[in-house]
Amino acid sequence: MSNEADAVAAMTASATIRLSPDDNVVTATRALEAGMAVEGVTTRGLIPSGHKIATRPIAAGKPVVKYAQLIGLATRDIAAGEHVHTQNLGFTATPGEYEFGTDLRPVSMGTTDRFMGFRRPNGRIGTRNFVAVITSVNCSATAAHRIADHFTPDRLAAFPNVDGVAAFTHGTGCGMQGDGEGFEALSRVMWGYASHPNCAGVLMVGLGCEMNQIDWLLDAWGLEQGPLFRAMNIQNVAGLRRTVEKGIEAVEAMLPLANEAVREPCPASALTVALQCGGSDAWSGITANPALGHACDLLVAQGGTGVLAETPEIYGAEHLLTRRASEAVGRRLIDRIAWWTDYTARNRGSMDNNPSPGNKAGGLTTILEKSLGAAAKGGTTPLTGVYRYAERVTQPGFAFMDSPGYDPASVTGQIASGCNLVVFTTGRGSAFGSKPAPTIKVATNADLYGRMEEDMDVDAGRILSGAATVEEVGRTIYGLLLRVASGERTKSEAQGLGDHEFVPWQIGAVM
Repeated sequence: MSNEADAVAAMTASATIRLSPDDNVVTATRALEAGMAVEGVTTRGLIPSGHKIATRPIAAGKPVVKYAQLIGLATRDIAAGEHVHTQNLGFTATPGEYEFGTDLRPVSMGTTDRFMGFRRPNGRIGTRNFVAVITSVNCSATAAHRIADHFTPDRLAAFPNVDGVAAFTHGTGCGMQGDGEGFEALSRVMWGYASHPNCAGVLMVGLGCEMNQIDWLLDAWGLEQGPLFRAMNIQNVAGLRRTVEKGIEAVEAMLPLANEAVREPCPASALTVALQCGGSDAWSGITANPALGHACDLLVAQGGTGVLAETPEIYGAEHLLTRRASEAVGRRLIDRIAWWTDYTARNRGSMDNNPSPGNKAGGLTTILEKSLGAAAKGGTTPLTGVYRYAERVTQPGFAFMDSPGYDPASVTGQIASGCNLVVFTTGRGSAFGSKPAPTIKVATNADLYGRMEEDMDVDAGRILSGAATVEEVGRTIYGLLLRVASGERTKSEAQGLGDHEFVPWQIGAVM
């Protein structure tokens, strides 16, 4: 979306931003009173910061255009200068007309950048060095937490190369169908975490009678027990207390081995980054998301991988992604959109069940508008693959993984797919963090950064003030990726976040 980037790069102290000459709305950069002259029109009422103003009359039923794209239809006549939002702008289904390979931009490979990472025996490279305690079912969650909680900072002080012992527990694993989409998705998540390059050791804990059997998982994915991979069931061990005791003993035996891992120079091509957003506002698609998109382009130029997700939140922008893909890859994306359309319909929902109240307060009106901004996180390089939820990403470059828009479930899938870093943009604010892959948070505006500086790693609001360009903030994010991959702690890590954000996507009936 070069027009938007050019518009933002040229920003001054203007009261509004026009993202494309084709748009019939502009965005207020600050709260505007009634009677102000902007873009050749006079405001007809209070316009909150980040909200849209009509720059010409828009008749009822006619398109409202932003980013040079349809974001909805006027639900009544809209006068020039009027506030355009939920009271007069409604959702409309997208035409579903797609092009393939018409916007393929070649990637210019850069000089090899490096970070200090952990090389695993299987050749994969981690950015952190955890011991993971993973549950197969909710019934073993207490045991897993008690095992992990035993390893306090004092007890881990003797193992300085170990980042922690983390419990990954969830609320499913039984009361579910023993095959099909939901079972397969949970299996992929467990395998993805059990084999993640950010985990030096793994202890799997089950109950024993659950639908999601650990033994089945080990057989299906070819996982073998050894000094750094153990599994146990509460029923077989003979109770909760003994399971906790034996689990602690198992992790104690792993820690010296995990501590032998040391950081060494690794190419930036080993980085796989989850591209995520939450608590979005109108500035998300103008500042932080395009900046993250530029960082993704820089990473792809190194041979690395950026993984976009949240399928319901690219609805209405998927046609821009298919233009960056071969027909085979593009049709996989269209198939996922069709699945979601059916999924929401059979659950008596709608693809327009978004934006959230907070998104709307921040100036977003329809899912189409939100999606166009969200898709900017993926930069401009070709789309190299489309993957199922938690499926291992195997092709370098810019990829898409199917997931819900619910941030914890989406990031869980991205980490399971192999992402060893997460970048999370937010306009309304977020306290999200993740393990074993750390989260970098990017604020879309300076007000948010000022309010939540303890939570935000990057201030993309500098773009709005003219203090930095999209590309400059993108380079800042890319540089931070290399430093965090080398061990620098993020704001969310400093606050201990990530123990409660493991949320596998539950698909299907709970029985």
